[in-house]
Amino acid sequence: MSTLLQQTVGAVVDIRAYAAGTASSADWLAGRAAPAFADDKAVISSFALRGEGEVTALPTDEFVLVLAGKLEIETHQGALALGADDSAAIPFGTSFRWCASDDMLAVVYAAPTDRAGNATAPVMIDTNAPLNPSNPPALENLLGEVPTCRGFSDYVSANAEFCAGTWDSTPYHRRQIPYRQVELMLLMAGKVTFSDQNGSVTFATGDVCMFVRGDGCAWLSEEYVKKVFATQRPLG
Repeated sequence: MSTLLQQTVGAVVDIRAYAAGTASSADWLAGRAAPAFADDKAVISSFALRGEGEVTALPTDEFVLVLAGKLEIETHQGALALGADDSAAIPFGTSFRWCASDDMLAVVYAAPTDRAGNATAPVMIDTNAPLNPSNPPALENLLGEVPTCRGFSDYVSANAEFCAGTWDSTPYHRRQIPYRQVELMLLMAGKVTFSDQNGSVTFATGDVCMFVRGDGCAWLSEEYVKKVFATQRPLG
């Protein structure tokens, strides 16, 4: 099941627009807005936490991207301080305290699981992490030169279907293809135009968008692109 906004390109949602007007709450789990997307493997929603609180044991893996204000996450293993455009992965089962500024707004990506992945404590997404070569889009889907792509995952779930980190690429043009994944993306550099049979939409540095499983869309980036991402993609 999914709950999507009206949008120009069916597979793509402007997350900053979605999150605007989110009601404030003092509950990490129960105080979220109606999801921008939800199925049995991925739920993306926003919250505007106020004050401070505690989560005894997180029931899913989560990725949190702060859109505005400040959010602190503290466990017995240490503390993370997130400002605007900072993000972190919080593993399943984590017990933590949180403290939010009066203007805090964030988007949170929950991925159901029954155990933690490659970390057992909250992990800040390192936007300066060294990137490793990664596979470019399949040759048959490209409408031009093959790009050079690189990436690094700070967090990977136990089943390897959910991950969060950073990625970059040289320019490329890819035709519309079906999506198996649900991805949340903060553009750190560059500009991307997504299109389908209904129209096109462009996101640039600082924008946050989500694309979802289904018919997908085309991708056109005519300059270097770097992004923070969280994605859930079934294996096999």
